Amino acid sequence: MPMQGSCLCGGVRFEIAEPFITVSHCHCTNCKRISGGVGTTSGRTRTESIKILEGEDLLRPYTPDEGSAKTFCSVCGSNLFGGGWPETELCSVRLTAIDSGFDGKPEAHIFVRSVAPWETLPEDGLPRYDVRAT
Repeated sequence: MPMQGSCLCGGVRFEIAEPFITVSHCHCTNCKRISGGVGTTSGRTRTESIKILEGEDLLRPYTPDEGSAKTFCSVCGSNLFGGGWPETELCSVRLTAIDSGFDGKPEAHIFVRSVAPWETLPEDGLPRYDVRAT
């Protein structure tokens, strides 16, 4: 069964046909700013495995000066996709947008070089990388 996802207002609905390649916590400056917290937790997948079921007209991308495009619902502001979706071969899906029973766990902390002095990384035993894990 594909994973199902949506935004906060329900205007955007999507499915992901393939399992995630990796799942990670990202601590880059851009992810902190778009989340309003310590970053994002996302599953990496092939862009072509994502199918927008409803609300494609509500999706808005934003590409920061440094980094790849992030895509939001223009109604509620939910942060849905990153990593350049839909223009790149691989992209990120925010786990906070997954509605169906995803039981996977993050495998790493990435971009820890951007951890702020006020931020505390959990002692969860996951590997930590200054940039994206390969």
